[in-house]
Amino acid sequence: MTEIPVKVEKDGKWVVSKIDVTQDQLSIREPINTDITFKSIINIEERKNALSITVKGNPEKTYLIATVPKALQVLKRMIIMACSAYRLSAYFMSPAIRGGVMVTDAQWEKGAIAVLKTGIWFVSQNKQVCVPTSEVAGIEMTHRDLQNKQVDVIKIDHLENGEVVTSFVLCPLSTLHVLLNFLKDATKEMDMKGDELDPVAAQVGMLVYSGMDSHAIENMLNITHKDLDQIFDKLLKLGLIDVLFTRREVQLTPKGVRFISDAVKPPVP
Repeated sequence: MTEIPVKVEKDGKWVVSKIDVTQDQLSIREPINTDITFKSIINIEERKNALSITVKGNPEKTYLIATVPKALQVLKRMIIMACSAYRLSAYFMSPAIRGGVMVTDAQWEKGAIAVLKTGIWFVSQNKQVCVPTSEVAGIEMTHRDLQNKQVDVIKIDHLENGEVVTSFVLCPLSTLHVLLNFLKDATKEMDMKGDELDPVAAQVGMLVYSGMDSHAIENMLNITHKDLDQIFDKLLKLGLIDVLFTRREVQLTPKGVRFISDAVKPPVP
């Protein structure tokens, strides 16, 4: 049994407690006083130095647990490797590509992949990486060079701080197809039919992806600010973009006109 000092959220406040961890469960002591089997955990999210653990039930219950980084890493790995999730042994490389550039120290890690409600977890002995399912931009089968051989791998494109990052998963081919289907099913809410946008709106989306700002898009497509706002509204409703900031259009008040007029008058000799 392992004992870990923690803080647990209770009634909106952090309270000091301890967790006893065994092979198949964790027990939160006073003032929570509850036992949680790993198999009952259906989701786990990391928030800085805290873990959000969701336990199945009617209704489901979520516990927020904070502790030192080293202990948190051990606890997190134990939960991921034993909780209720689709999980299999695999090699992974994450991140492998960042912003279109190969990550120089990227290497294959031997471990496991676990698919939970809100995240795809890559776990090895020394590494834990989570790709939130809401940040997944694409999943496909592709090829990679491994020891001078072309092997089939799953490529996962996802966003990290607004930048496109790519991860790869390698496992036996028969299992790889099952994993691909499971990952696509887990992220199916991100799928679209393909006919939701008209050609101009699709062009706007492509130009946003390329890094153009609003002024440049208006000039490139020869559309007005009002037209672009309407297209942005459509993209927002479809969940394709986020608002970074709102551009203001202003005009002077009578007080402003008076101030500017006085300011530009030549000084009286």
